[in-house]
Amino acid sequence: MEIHDIPISVDIIRKRFPFFEPDLIQDISKEGEWVTVEEGDELMAEGKYIRSFPIVLEGLIKVCRKDNEGREVLLYYLNPGQVCAMALTCCMGRMQSNIGAYAVEDTEIIRIPVECLEKWMVDYVTWKEFVMYAYRTRFDELLTTIDSIAFKKMDERLIKFFTDRFKVTGETIFKGTHQEIANSLTTSREVISRLLKQLEKMGDLKISRNKIDFGALV
Repeated sequence: MEIHDIPISVDIIRKRFPFFEPDLIQDISKEGEWVTVEEGDELMAEGKYIRSFPIVLEGLIKVCRKDNEGREVLLYYLNPGQVCAMALTCCMGRMQSNIGAYAVEDTEIIRIPVECLEKWMVDYVTWKEFVMYAYRTRFDELLTTIDSIAFKKMDERLIKFFTDRFKVTGETIFKGTHQEIANSLTTSREVISRLLKQLEKMGDLKISRNKIDFGALV
């Protein structure tokens, strides 16, 4: 993780958020911390108090919950131009984080101090709209995740894992292990390996070492 010594340019902020008021863009440049996060880095940890929250400029972040055995449930992804609604909730309530956030790839973020959140909600209409839209979007995604866990079979959830990844990355190659997929879907590696082999036999996947081509599914 690299914290840049210089403020982020207002031109970069304006390009990513053209709908923000000029004064808000100036405040983000002044108050925000420009950070480059490497793939796999942890941005937020469960059980820790959040003193700042990330806005994504470039790259991809996954937001999830983990149990004591390291299994995780993927809640949603954060794409460029998005902010983590659950982090905002913890900030407003001055609560410990109930989620973890990790960089899926090298990512550029602006880290905003929690003190700015409520002030900007009062001062800037576009910031309030931005935050409310984030809540609505994340709520819909959480409902989709709950429906998937409650009502879909594991093979359907596995296919959804790949199609969702394509929607947020535009890529059809998953570079990772069977265990990583199992953790995301809260099941065992053996179950995932068996289902992957079935999908490969059907021609839906091409599997090699730490790489899965799921182009046929999308």
